[in-house]
Amino acid sequence: MHMFDEGLDRREANYVPLTPIDFIARAAEVYGARLAIVHGEVRRTWRETYERTRRLASALQQAGIGRGDTVAALLPNIPAMIEVHFGVPMAGAVLNTLNTRLDIATILFMLRHGEARVLIVDTEFGDVAARAAQEFPDLRIISVNDVMPADPAKFSRATDYEVFLQGGDPQFAWQPPADEWDAIALNYTSGTTGDPKGVVYHHRGAYLNALSNILEWDMPKHAVYLWTLPLFHCNGWCFPWTVAARAGVNVCLRKFDAKTVFELIRNERVTHYCGAPIVQSALANAPQQWREGIEHRVATMVAGAAPAPAVIAKMKEIGFDLTHVYGLTEVYGPASVCATQESWATVSDDERAQLNARQGVRYHLQAAVAVLDPDTLQPVPDDGETLGEIMFRGNICMKGYLKNPRATETAFQGGWFHTGDLGVLMSDGYMRIRDRSKDIIISGGENISSIEVEDALYRHPAVAVAAVVAMPDAKWGEVPCAFVELREGASVTAEEIIEHCRSLLAGYKLPKAVCFGELPKTSTGKIQKFELRARVKAGL
Repeated sequence: MHMFDEGLDRREANYVPLTPIDFIARAAEVYGARLAIVHGEVRRTWRETYERTRRLASALQQAGIGRGDTVAALLPNIPAMIEVHFGVPMAGAVLNTLNTRLDIATILFMLRHGEARVLIVDTEFGDVAARAAQEFPDLRIISVNDVMPADPAKFSRATDYEVFLQGGDPQFAWQPPADEWDAIALNYTSGTTGDPKGVVYHHRGAYLNALSNILEWDMPKHAVYLWTLPLFHCNGWCFPWTVAARAGVNVCLRKFDAKTVFELIRNERVTHYCGAPIVQSALANAPQQWREGIEHRVATMVAGAAPAPAVIAKMKEIGFDLTHVYGLTEVYGPASVCATQESWATVSDDERAQLNARQGVRYHLQAAVAVLDPDTLQPVPDDGETLGEIMFRGNICMKGYLKNPRATETAFQGGWFHTGDLGVLMSDGYMRIRDRSKDIIISGGENISSIEVEDALYRHPAVAVAAVVAMPDAKWGEVPCAFVELREGASVTAEEIIEHCRSLLAGYKLPKAVCFGELPKTSTGKIQKFELRARVKAGL
């Protein structure tokens, strides 16, 4: 032991585990009277919101929920979805936000795999609630009545959310986690197989990414944040905790609609919002009259495939400052940013759009991002040509995949998180994605497993061989394109194939094009997807 250790112990007075829950406590203490939530006629302060989250935590504990228990939430971007991001971890539990766009079978898989003990569900999703009640007799169901009353036949076992809160203590004395490595959230993502993988977040990572969001955006106190980004997606990229840290305003948006977005930006003086390229494109191409009266600057963040240069130019024209970020569910959403340089102001609009389209450099509080040779883990040269795999290292990386140690070890092999995305390193140190080593299609910000779609295709009696690759789409960025080899003597139309898939897949996963013919294969019978991608690129 050296002198800087002797008698200098970690103790209660000088060490508290990091947790983003503390952000709402400070917001209520310092800015309790300031507006926190806007949703239609609902307007709540930070003090009121903090009390409601403490009620939720207290009521959950009274219901027997504690450390390591999973509480699932199937909710749109409404106030309750903000509240569960604080109330659930305050109770020591783990929040599992469920994608509202998924089919029932997939949601049931997640509830089973994550061993959810409570499901907090909006009354719009009555069919899911009914099936969940049938499948899991011990599952506690809490219904949120936001726009429609609960159907008694579908919510016969449910407790109303507001009634549930009334049973909780508004002064509930929550404690930080015993260890900041404790799980705070569970998020499911499509992998290279059809079954989703459960990505586990820790309190430390959520805390640090929430702060990194502030640093990357120079986000001021009391920012007004519009929830265009689904809160179920990577916990809204950690922005529920970010907004609380800034004592900002959460402007809720139950369903995206471009005209409504502009109305809210104008009426609530929205300063910040996030969205997939499809959201940015819809806003950039909206009628000019919808934007009338918006005279303040608006900051927006985009992830996934970069918007087209024309969209980037249009956003600038209408006064929206766009920041391009990159990440995955496994790194809490965005963990790298295309940080703007002053020198870019002097280049042409087209060149600036190309510069802004890159995946950039590491987030402030992420230790490292690199483009490495996947075999040697050595950095690729910064020539903008040599392909490598994009990898992350640092506190803004998941704990691992729930109940999947093999996948976790593979993902973290060699001391880096392997994204599966292939990219190049530019001479200025910025990285850019060139291709995806995983066969994942990113459509409107949602991941689609090509294997899952292929499995659906193979279930059609006329299909002998099937393969699915990404096809560019002006609206969604990418959509599935199916290549099908029919059984001898079989006959089927593209429309019939798509209708067959509709009975097995969520709507956004359906192939948007079906091409018939013999598929290119290796000598061992493996389908050569690079050939299919070339066909798509050539216009089929």
